[in-house]
Parts: sequence; structure tokens; C-alpha cells
Amino acid sequence: MGRVYKRGRVWWVQYCFRGKVKRESSRSVNRPDAVKLLRRRMEEMGRGRLIGPDLEKTALQDLKRMHLDDYRVNSRKALDWAETSWAAVGGFFPEATLARDISLDRLNAYVVSRLDAKRRPATIKNELAVLKRAFHLAERAGKAVCPPFPTISVQNARSGFFEAHEFQAVCARLPEDLRLVVTFGYLTGWRKQEILSLTWDRIDFAAGAIRLEPGTTKNDEGRTFPFAALPPLETLLRRQRLDTIALERRKGQAVPWVFHRNGRLIKDFRGAWKKACMAAGCPGRIPHDFRRTAVRNLERAGVPRSVAMKLTGHKTESVYRRYAIVSEADLAQGVAKLAALRPLDVKPTEEGIGTVLTQIEGSTG
Repeated sequence: MGRVYKRGRVWWVQYCFRGKVKRESSRSVNRPDAVKLLRRRMEEMGRGRLIGPDLEKTALQDLKRMHLDDYRVNSRKALDWAETSWAAVGGFFPEATLARDISLDRLNAYVVSRLDAKRRPATIKNELAVLKRAFHLAERAGKAVCPPFPTISVQNARSGFFEAHEFQAVCARLPEDLRLVVTFGYLTGWRKQEILSLTWDRIDFAAGAIRLEPGTTKNDEGRTFPFAALPPLETLLRRQRLDTIALERRKGQAVPWVFHRNGRLIKDFRGAWKKACMAAGCPGRIPHDFRRTAVRNLERAGVPRSVAMKLTGHKTESVYRRYAIVSEADLAQGVAKLAALRPLDVKPTEEGIGTVLTQIEGSTG
């Protein structure tokens, strides 16, 4: 079952794990410290996972290195996002913190500190996600044991979408180059960065289709959008192509991007977008609302969900269902259909209510 013994002035422990004898120094001249170490090792073996002295040396900086190396080796996207999350984690846990000292109570303390700093639950959840992933990588390499992580409830599902008149009002208050961007987003439901990074080599005018290669989208899957079947989108792209060719001739240089600002890449347009939404009476809207709008419009048009997901680039149906939101007008139409089932003469008396219930049962029975 193990023993403690003395070598010189220092106490050591000895135990057996999976048929192998292990010896470990307690680094103490006090016998109770060695007994405490032996008990900890026995508890670990009882759980079927021996941490041991080597695993206890793993620090937070080692976890961070393994996680970022995994991003680079697998060419994962959002490396900047991962580094930002690690900066937040490092602001609470010093890099020299040992992995074995990061426990559930300390993780809960981290969450509380971030909430006190007015960070949103979704942000905190993403920050803990990089740490949890790093623990799993270290556990796979035999260098740490992943502790239990706190569960953070996030209620951030947005429900915004654009009606046609709202889109036109915002679009009219944007510069011409941005009008093309948001119109493309409104018609296709594509993500903002997919639109801004779209290049002419992805557009096949002969076939009337836009093709994104695997690895160029958020979910790494390829996508085809037959724009020729949507006249407003075809007109937009052909007009933009002619304007771009004219600009290339004037400037004497190629412009690879479909949407650009005088030949330069459009990186972002938050300021112009916010001003346009405020002026149009639609404050708080975001370009991603076009994505929800496109999903809703595809649902209304009766497009099969599998086809619609291919057009918008949704990988899982659960996420797609989140976007298939219903407007108040849709709800009103549903109630109107219920009312049309059979006109009911409602009287504010118990007798009148009984008559209504009888009529409902008769109409649905």
C-alpha cells in the first residue's frame, strides 16, 4: 500500500502503480508532509489516474503553448481570438500557476472577477473554452488532469431581422460601395467576412454561379450559389464587374475583390453602418441580421431545408433552426387562420364561454 522512509534528512514515499514501483521525494524534513504526499498519491491511484511528480510540474504557460501550437499545426482559424482569450486568462492566473492548482473554486473565482469587470457571459465562456481545450490536450499528452469547469448559462440568441422597407431605409443612407455589400448580404444571407473577402475568381459568369472552395468558409465546407436564378443579384454582380473593369483601366492595376472602396479592400464598416441604422430608425441592428432574414425568407418560400442550408452555409440544422425566427406579422397571420376556422360569438359570461368551447370542440373534433 506504500510506505514513507528517510534518506538523509529528507522523507521519501514509495508506492506501486500498475506493477511499477514509484519513489518520490517529499522535499521535506517533516514526516507528516511525506504522509500527506503518499495519501494524495493513493487517492489518485484510487481514481485510476496517477498525476505523479512530472504532471505536477505543468504550468499555465505550458498549457497555453500546447493550445496555440495546436492552432498553428492544424491551421485553425481565429488564432487572434484565441490569443485574446489567453490574455484575459493570464490577467487572472499568473503564467507560473501550476495546472494542478487550477481547481473548480479558482475557476469560479475567475468567472466572478470577469463578471465584476462587466464582461458578458458569452465572452467569459469563450475564454474558459481555450483553457479547457488546453487541459484536454495536456491530458492527452499525459501532462495534466482536467479539472471540472463551471457551467455558464448564455442567453444571447438574437432575434433581429429586416423587413424589406427597413432594409431599403438603411441601404439608402449608406455610401454606394457599402450599399452593394449589404444588398448582397440581404439577398444571400452570407456572413460579412465571406462577402468582404469575396474575389472575382470565385464568380463564374458563364455558369451564373458563385463558388467558394473548401477551407475558405467558416465551417470549412465549399459552397455554390447560383446567382443567375436571382435576377437582382445577377444585375448587381454584372454591374459591379463592369465598374471594376473601368476602375482597373483608370488605375492600371488589378482589383481582386468583388466589393471594394476605390480598389481597396473594405475591412469593416461599423461606423457607417451604425449611423445609417440610427438615421433609418433601426438602432441596434447588425449586418448578421441579414443572415437571419435570409433564413426566414427561404423558410417562407418553402425551400427544402437541406437546400437552404447549402445556400446559406449552415453546417448543422440546430443552428439553422435558431435563425428560422418568426416575426409578429407571421404570428398575426397564424392567429388569423385560427379565427377563420369558424367565427365565434364570444360573450363575457360563463354561458358564453361554454358556447365558445363547444364550438371549438365541434370545429376541431
